[in-house]
Amino acid sequence: MNHTPSQPPKPYTVPRIRELKGSERIAAITCYDASFARIIDQTPIQLVLVGDSAANVIYGLDTTLPIRIDEMVMHTRAVAAGLTRPLLVGDMPFLSYQPSAEIAITNAGRLLQAGAKAVKVEGGGAHIRGIITKLVEIGIPVMGHLGLTPQSVHRFGGFKLQGKKASDAERMLVEAKLLEQAGCFSLVLEKIPSKLAAKITSSVSIPTIGIGAGPSCDGQILVLYDLLGLDPAFKPRFVRRYAELAGIILDALARYASDVMAGNFPSDKESFS
Repeated sequence: MNHTPSQPPKPYTVPRIRELKGSERIAAITCYDASFARIIDQTPIQLVLVGDSAANVIYGLDTTLPIRIDEMVMHTRAVAAGLTRPLLVGDMPFLSYQPSAEIAITNAGRLLQAGAKAVKVEGGGAHIRGIITKLVEIGIPVMGHLGLTPQSVHRFGGFKLQGKKASDAERMLVEAKLLEQAGCFSLVLEKIPSKLAAKITSSVSIPTIGIGAGPSCDGQILVLYDLLGLDPAFKPRFVRRYAELAGIILDALARYASDVMAGNFPSDKESFS
């Protein structure tokens, strides 16, 4: 009988994620704490993003703009404590990288010190590409992000579909190729037409990960809380709800409160003598 102990699952690294293009679709999810991270770690999910969407789902804010690097470092540290297998990417919040390459390096380094294996930055203009190049040069892997980039919400006038105009679509296609040249190992494509996402995906050799970008991307990402139905009122077109946990949680809390008020909790079995 073979008594060789089973090997632990092989962790997903930046090169391994990049090599999945064309061979295996990438399932990605956001996460913000250790408890959910431990659950995610038991699933086939390959990539976890500590998203600046924490501003929305954790802190209840209307945009991602107010969240700071200090808060993102703490969330990254918490998620890293619960993960062993998926690749962990830390989101660079507003003003943590745009001012200069030096500021970007310092803040990206903080996310890596907190446990991230890569960082994500938004935008594809020349200034951002220059910053990405500097990060990659010193060994910090970077995930790009095109389309609806939430840190530019005021420039867009809201969370609107991007790339509908031919000129915008062409610019985005060019920027995707330039981000690849700058050293990005993957690209998030958010809220753009499906045909444009398909064209970008076939035009670059790095994986594209879509959110509201149709089925042709190399992978997909959703906000964890949206997928689980923790906010029944939030129902964007691009989200598929795989659970309705808000109702389950409400029921559990109501039963707990009822038991406490009726004197049924704790029982003798839940007490110490």
